[in-house]
Amino acid sequence: MAATKKAVLGPLVGAVDQGTSSTRFLVFNSKTAELLSHHQVEIKQEFPREGWVEQDPKEILQSVYECIEKTCEKLGQLNIDISNIKAIGVSNQRETTVVWDKLTGEPLYNAVAAPVSPGPSDPVAVVPSGSSVPAAGTSSVWLDLRTQSTVENLSKRIPGNNNFVKSKTGLPLSTYFSAVKLRWLLDNVRKVQKAVEEDRALFGTIDSWLIWSLTGGANGGVHCTDVTNASRTMLFNIHSLEWDKELCEFFEIPMKVLPNVRSSSEIYGLMKISHSLKAGALEGVPISGCLGDQSAALVGQMCFQDGQAKNTYGTGCFLLCNTGRKCVFSEHGLLTTVAYKLGRDKPVYYALEGSVAIAGAVIRWLRDNLGIIQTSEEIEKLAKEVGTSYGCYFVPAFSGLYAPYWEPSARGIICGLTQFTNKCHIAFAALEAVCFQTREILDAMNRDCGIPLSHLQVDGGMTNNKILMQLQADILYIPVVKPSMPETTALGAAMAAGAAEGVGVWSLEPEDLSAVTMERFEPQINAEESEIRYSTWKKAVMKSMGWVTTQSSESGDPSIFCSLPLGFFIVSSMVMLIGARYISGIP
Repeated sequence: MAATKKAVLGPLVGAVDQGTSSTRFLVFNSKTAELLSHHQVEIKQEFPREGWVEQDPKEILQSVYECIEKTCEKLGQLNIDISNIKAIGVSNQRETTVVWDKLTGEPLYNAVAAPVSPGPSDPVAVVPSGSSVPAAGTSSVWLDLRTQSTVENLSKRIPGNNNFVKSKTGLPLSTYFSAVKLRWLLDNVRKVQKAVEEDRALFGTIDSWLIWSLTGGANGGVHCTDVTNASRTMLFNIHSLEWDKELCEFFEIPMKVLPNVRSSSEIYGLMKISHSLKAGALEGVPISGCLGDQSAALVGQMCFQDGQAKNTYGTGCFLLCNTGRKCVFSEHGLLTTVAYKLGRDKPVYYALEGSVAIAGAVIRWLRDNLGIIQTSEEIEKLAKEVGTSYGCYFVPAFSGLYAPYWEPSARGIICGLTQFTNKCHIAFAALEAVCFQTREILDAMNRDCGIPLSHLQVDGGMTNNKILMQLQADILYIPVVKPSMPETTALGAAMAAGAAEGVGVWSLEPEDLSAVTMERFEPQINAEESEIRYSTWKKAVMKSMGWVTTQSSESGDPSIFCSLPLGFFIVSSMVMLIGARYISGIP
């Protein structure tokens, strides 16, 4: 029986899918794209201060080992021979920044991530009182806001008529991208500074850290990244496909710490896993695919034609539109980025991208901060009870607005409340918020590309929510199409790995790509109602702006005297009170 299964299955391809909240390892049949088995491990986020988001690179790496081991065990239970795994791809959260010691393999600081607002139930790293930085061994995740002042100082050095950063990278100067996180580490963490001075430091996004570690680490690990991840650092020239000397000088980043840039589909190195783990059975398997998570989803959705677009609904939302071999620069707040380069000698493809910072994170906020739901799945039930927000609008700008506004001063608001409003209406408004934000990005994309999308391909965990998908179709007023196999990000990484030269077990020719069954959601309201709801949303967005300035630190000195007028008021009140008591003769 087992022998028959092995014969039927043919070559298999594994994919590491490393995200902000979890790590997974998935194994696919390269001939049918069928998912055979997977394992998932949750990972912690640490919030040492307001606006700071970090993760432990060693915990991330250990979660990869664990996922590989457990998936191999599950395959064994299914009588599937793991020696049939011919290649491994890596898909990762982008922008998250890691610096480590190439001699010891130890991270020099936590991975610094991108900005999100932690809730009271989120894990918080213990930081000594008065400490300027948390303990070593973490990374800067994509959601981290600590670099706001760094960005403001850098922006003063860019001539108004020559934004060379955007023209070379396709990106606005923002806290979102890796270069400013790395600049912060170099400015604030002595261990990083010392390692750079002694030529021991290596920098990378999560893909680089994982590939280096999995191919030997301090014992010959390969220090590389692919074009899609490099294009999110603000140090990479997306035209020449090289690290840019002028950009590195502008950010004062030593080029010696940067990884080698490779295509998204080629053999980078062979797996070398600790023999203490059963996953050592994958030793010698090539790691041959690497894509940032959103590019991986674009490939997994098979958006290989100009004008095809996908939206991934996760912690945030990421809408990418393939613009072919040409860079399209947005006039409407979108990013120009590398979509993929599927082979050393293959052409590079570009994409326009719009990101919504808070999508699934708003559901988590309702659960963890407000406590109106116990599980994320409950939101669909609450929203279904009322079927409307009853005029309530929720703008979840917890850490500012991203595309198309790029407005860091915005903060979250819930407006349009009445005495009739209840938790069901707020739940419905939260789902609508995800859809309205997607509509704003899609409108910008349509204006930049000049060709309106006829439908939107979707993926990600939130697409299991049928009310959300129907709302999205209604608010966009175009069909929303969801593949029956939801693991498109991992699938994209597996496709890139299996198609690599020297592996060749996965054909990316159009005639060979497996047909995917789809679920389709058609608009069910009229166009006028859709437009009215959208225009009201835009009014709410305007009200969310201008809440924060850099001078008004949200996590600064809690002393009441940090406000000078308030200080005068309190002191003068005390003086008058003492004077009145004295005059009246009260002891």
